[in-house]
Amino acid sequence: MNAVNNENRTRCEVWTRVMGYHRPVSNFNTGKKSEHYSRKHFQESVMANDAFIKRYSRVCG
Repeated sequence: MNAVNNENRTRCEVWTRVMGYHRPVSNFNTGKKSEHYSRKHFQESVMANDAFIKRYSRVCG
C-alpha cells in the first residue's frame, strides 16, 4: 500500500443532524463533540427490514 502525502489529502467535513438541523461537527463545542463521538450509530439490517415489511405490510395496506 502506498502512503499518501499530506499535500495530496483533502479535508473531509463530517456533518450530523442535531435538533432538526444539519451542522458540521467541527462547529461543535468540546462537550458536544465528545457526545457525538461517543454515540452508537444505527445500522439497518436488510434481513430485519424484510421481516418487518412481511409482518406489517398486511396491517398497513
